[in-house]
Amino acid sequence: MLKKRLIATLIIREGTVVQSINFCRFLPVGKPAIAVEFLNSWGIDEIIILDITASKNQVLKNYAFIEQLSRACFVPLTVGGGINSIEDVHALLRYGADKVVINAHCLSDPDFITEVAEVFGSQCVVVSIDVIGSDRSEYHVYNAASDILTDIDPVEWAQNVEAKGAGEIFLTSVDRDGSKNGYDLDLIDLVASQVKIPVIASGGAGNPGHILDVFSKTNASAVSASNFFHFFEHSVILTKSVLRDNQSDVRLNTHAEYSGSRYGIDFRLKKQSDAYLQDLLFEKIEKEII
Repeated sequence: MLKKRLIATLIIREGTVVQSINFCRFLPVGKPAIAVEFLNSWGIDEIIILDITASKNQVLKNYAFIEQLSRACFVPLTVGGGINSIEDVHALLRYGADKVVINAHCLSDPDFITEVAEVFGSQCVVVSIDVIGSDRSEYHVYNAASDILTDIDPVEWAQNVEAKGAGEIFLTSVDRDGSKNGYDLDLIDLVASQVKIPVIASGGAGNPGHILDVFSKTNASAVSASNFFHFFEHSVILTKSVLRDNQSDVRLNTHAEYSGSRYGIDFRLKKQSDAYLQDLLFEKIEKEII
């Protein structure tokens, strides 16, 4: 069985990593290269770069920027934003991307998914699906590039992009984006249960428990978070430790880990009791005497 993946998404706006809230408010975080370097050292499984400036303008020209990030990245790198031609995909792969994310262009031209898949392989194609709505009767696909709420049903669209040749689906709840209130499990389960390709869940991470919920209650193959990883030291390592403690099969190969640690209700680390620490001290002294 394939291991569950923990993916970091870096939202890039005018060259800066930003915190996104409901796709309409953006708070600056810092330089993309520094974020990539930290995420690598923290043991993230994959990194997704989404250039929302390029998405709005439907152009992607700064390939040198992607090359710089790819040189600092030692995990699979997926890049999206303004991709509207085979030439764009070819350039991104040449400059270091392993996969591409396409969204707005394939809403108007679904056959573009097939074109990319036939040239580069389905494993290279990630289709992003942004959804607005708070329950199953209200879910609709949102075109963020044009700021248009379509009448497209997300399940039907997910099945369509799978049939067109997509290798993965990047599913985001716009309502949960930046909320830190947890993922929309109904939406994730609804889509992931109706397609055979991997679904990456996105939107709403506030603590490791939210990520655990996705893996334990839905068929998602991976979970992505962005804001959560920027403002929580060792968030990747702690999250993977929580997942492993709860029987989720994830890869954890960092020098630091928190497996077996005690967590509060928000899944932050709790201090060990004085009695427990005293027992550890006596055990250490006993070993040194022996």
